[in-house]
Amino acid sequence: MKSLVAYITAGFPSSNFTIDLALSLKEAGVDSLELGIPFSDPVADGPIIERANLEALKNGFKLEQLFEISDAIAKEIDTLWMGYFNSFYHRGFDNFSSRAKQSGVSGFIIPDLPHEEAVAYVPTMEKKDLALISFVAPTDSKERIKEVVEHSKKFIYLVAYAGITGSGASEDLSQTIENIRAITTTPIHVGFGVDEKTAKDKAKGVDGVIVGSAFVKILLDDSISDGEKIKRISNSARIIKESINS
Repeated sequence: MKSLVAYITAGFPSSNFTIDLALSLKEAGVDSLELGIPFSDPVADGPIIERANLEALKNGFKLEQLFEISDAIAKEIDTLWMGYFNSFYHRGFDNFSSRAKQSGVSGFIIPDLPHEEAVAYVPTMEKKDLALISFVAPTDSKERIKEVVEHSKKFIYLVAYAGITGSGASEDLSQTIENIRAITTTPIHVGFGVDEKTAKDKAKGVDGVIVGSAFVKILLDDSISDGEKIKRISNSARIIKESINS
């Protein structure tokens, strides 16, 4: 069965809301949760997730909320922390990793940490049995892919196109997928631009999809109640999970 990874912004609009949404997403069939750490300059994300980041920071988000949320959900649903390197570096990478392990978090997704720099942190991650998710882009050469994925863990984040999250762009990923498969058996998950309409097509040839902007767009809808937001996001997740496995 193909997997669904869901991104949501931690602490937005509140910690309790994030906990309730995460547990609801588990019931809807989500396999892993990307718990986004609010950051002032999320360079890999489009305007939707960027706005959620800024709103969370405006509301006074603190890293302690990330820890509290993770303590409550990580033993119920596989949880990864997704954020920009400054957030991990600020507290000390080793300390941050220890806190993740304490909460039951399974790994990190750090889009602005290049592979060449990420390798320095792999021993810390391995020592704590945490995964540092590898990124592959459709523009990567065979040599580059081999370097990036040879020691990958958990899953490989295949970027659906060169750009930012939330775009409707599309590229032929078949050759990139073939190049990855020739090197590793680590599952491949496609992210960027995945929603109810595109999920089935983007899931072809891979092991799962990553959905973010489509869910966060609902989070930002001030015209509906928090309960309705959870209901709509969870229903969307259920539709996507069924779509990629039909």
